[in-house]
Amino acid sequence: MHALSRLPPDVRQYLLVTGNYWAFTLTDGALRMLVVLHFHSLGYTPLQIAALFLFYEIFGVVTNLLGGYLGARLGLNRTMNIGLGLQVGALLMLTVPAAWLTIPWVMGAQALSGIAKDLNKMSAKSSIKLLVPDGEQGRLYQWVAILTGSKNALKGVGFFMGGALLAMLGFSGAVLAMAAVLALIWLASLRLLQKDLGKASGKPKFRDILSKSRAINILSAARLFLFGARDVWFVVALPVYLSAVFGWDFWQVGGFLATWVIGYGVVQSFAPSITGKARGELPDGRAAFVWALLLAGLPAAIALGLGSPLPAEWVLIGGLLLFGALFAVNSSLHSYLIVSYAKADGVSLDVGFYYMSNALGRLLGTLLSGWVYQAYGLEACLWISSAFVLLAALISIGLPRHGVTDPR
Repeated sequence: MHALSRLPPDVRQYLLVTGNYWAFTLTDGALRMLVVLHFHSLGYTPLQIAALFLFYEIFGVVTNLLGGYLGARLGLNRTMNIGLGLQVGALLMLTVPAAWLTIPWVMGAQALSGIAKDLNKMSAKSSIKLLVPDGEQGRLYQWVAILTGSKNALKGVGFFMGGALLAMLGFSGAVLAMAAVLALIWLASLRLLQKDLGKASGKPKFRDILSKSRAINILSAARLFLFGARDVWFVVALPVYLSAVFGWDFWQVGGFLATWVIGYGVVQSFAPSITGKARGELPDGRAAFVWALLLAGLPAAIALGLGSPLPAEWVLIGGLLLFGALFAVNSSLHSYLIVSYAKADGVSLDVGFYYMSNALGRLLGTLLSGWVYQAYGLEACLWISSAFVLLAALISIGLPRHGVTDPR
């Protein structure tokens, strides 16, 4: 605590925001794995398990839209702490006796967790805009990339943690232990996080939740299709395919996907170097278009490979690794652009609107993933994924372009 107090205020707040985000992400990833493993052991099918997360995604759309407004009215410290508190509540909901863990109850807990997650994410991403001076765009890109990449890496670690806690403590014990630790972090955050961080100078009106910025509207539309492209095959279709076609057991599927998410997060953290920050270049709309275009043909190529004489496992695993690397750069680049485009005064309004589109894309992808895979198979999901990325690329053509270089 003494060492923390000696750091510059902006660095200290960045570390607090990042620490909160990390702690939340660990519990979020672990909870997802706990629910999947526990209900899988009870005999639920993959599609039934996916349905348990439906409210999680639906409430993410609503929360991002309204959360930005609340952040501007109340301050980002409050919305972040509300998110932490709600996650503690969601975890405690799952500590009830096993007979109470009905599908509606678990979906309700997941809805609360979805609200908590998006309040926390919106607050963390918005805070970065306020902690970096306007003239230091390179530093902003770096901080956003680290925050985003570390979050996804820790989400993968959370998958492993959920399985380990389930094995050691059982379902109720694991959830209770996470609730206790997160409650301590929440109490520390209430005391240490800067008061009124991100609170707008005036009181925003409710109609302000809809962005009036052309650049943010275009970026939000591109984000919707980008994340729909990932989840249309990743959420339900891929795990079911690995299990049903390759014969992988649940631990193999979960372990591989967790490792993929960790690697995805690591690449996100290095995205500034990959996209040219070392040469003093900062990404703009053209970069968003180019990187999306590089990704667009890959899912279709995987689909063609699965229909060829090539070994299906090598095609799918190799394609998934390449997809993860390219998608990570796209995601990190988008995360920087939204924070860069957002107005400093009431930043959460713009960021919340953007992540509403992100959540809507995840919801669309999740629904299509189950339906299209069940009706037409994995290859159809992959073709839709390519079409979605291509749409994201075409939409990105309308984003602003500039010749700005990092002054440092």
